[in-house]
Amino acid sequence: MTGPITSPLALFNVDVLVSEEDRAIQSVVRAYVENHIKPDIADWFERGEIPARELAKDFGALGLLGMHLDGYGCAGTTALAYGLAAMELEAGDSGIRSLVSVQGSLAMFAIHEFGSDNQKNQWLPGMAAGDIVGCFGLTEADFGSNPQGMRTHARRDGGSSDADWILNGSKMWITNGNVSDVCIVWAQTDEGIRGFIVPTDSPGFVANLIHQKMSLRASVTSELVFTDVRLPADSVLPLVRGLRGPLSCLNEARFGIAFGTLGAARDCLDTTIAYAIDRLQFDRPIAGYQLTQKKLADMTLELGKGMLLAIHLANLKDTTGVSPEQISLGKLNNAREALAIARECRSILGGNGITLEYPIMRHMNNLESVFTYEGTNEMHTLVIGQALTGISAFK
Repeated sequence: MTGPITSPLALFNVDVLVSEEDRAIQSVVRAYVENHIKPDIADWFERGEIPARELAKDFGALGLLGMHLDGYGCAGTTALAYGLAAMELEAGDSGIRSLVSVQGSLAMFAIHEFGSDNQKNQWLPGMAAGDIVGCFGLTEADFGSNPQGMRTHARRDGGSSDADWILNGSKMWITNGNVSDVCIVWAQTDEGIRGFIVPTDSPGFVANLIHQKMSLRASVTSELVFTDVRLPADSVLPLVRGLRGPLSCLNEARFGIAFGTLGAARDCLDTTIAYAIDRLQFDRPIAGYQLTQKKLADMTLELGKGMLLAIHLANLKDTTGVSPEQISLGKLNNAREALAIARECRSILGGNGITLEYPIMRHMNNLESVFTYEGTNEMHTLVIGQALTGISAFK
């Protein structure tokens, strides 16, 4: 009989699909997570606190912030390298991956894609280094899946094109909100939905920390309120109008989630296999029972299929391009299956599965949020349904 494998994904031999350079980046991130995240993450989760700004500096030094963007201090890696980094970060905790994802794929991406040269030069190098922390304000308390209905609005204080903007409204469930130096805020204007670069020290800007969370506790989550926030004319992102701007950013983040969720699932499954081999019941390891082995085999299949799907999406992104509908396939499947794996792993650990001594309940709680944010399970289902039928079911 052969011995146990080192990790479930080893059965799929996915390393042959990854370049040596991208594997090296993955290894660096994994080592950082093992040495600097996992020893403390249970305590951070329990306290509902996280040293976000210190971590941002570390991630900047590692080249992870906006790593898939080119120029302005960004590493310019492949999409696959970014996905693998997201997977390793979320193997530590979904909140850790969210910090990096919001910084790079939402806030930095918005400036990189739709900002002026001056805006890029002003903000991106500091954000890539982790000296400047960003957040992304799209979701509102009453408008999640339907951002078109947002009430946050901006108007020019005068008729000229160089007049200041006056911003009013609020945003909800904003990752990094209370630790950010700058926020990308999307608002209704007479010219359609526009994006604004809003320094968080602007008079009238208030960030309220959201407490009593049962998920993503090792993550800063905030409500943002804007009361007559005065912004210069050049604070608006000049190269986009309408929902195309924020939705393009969300596609970048969803791509990372397709990989990230697999990291949480892998950590759950790795933990569970080791536990099942060591845990004795009726004088034998519970890993030796057929029911347990079936559960482990089924979870490994779903993890491996999700990994192959994510790698395929990354290869498309790096070559011919990937469509929003294809990214929806990855986010829908991998978030759903990762949550199912976490729940099944929790059951195998029994009572031990609910404690922070093991990572599984923490991952499971986090994945409940990841399952919902960046497009709910239902919305991604309907995006795919529309792609198949040509009929929109949500308008």
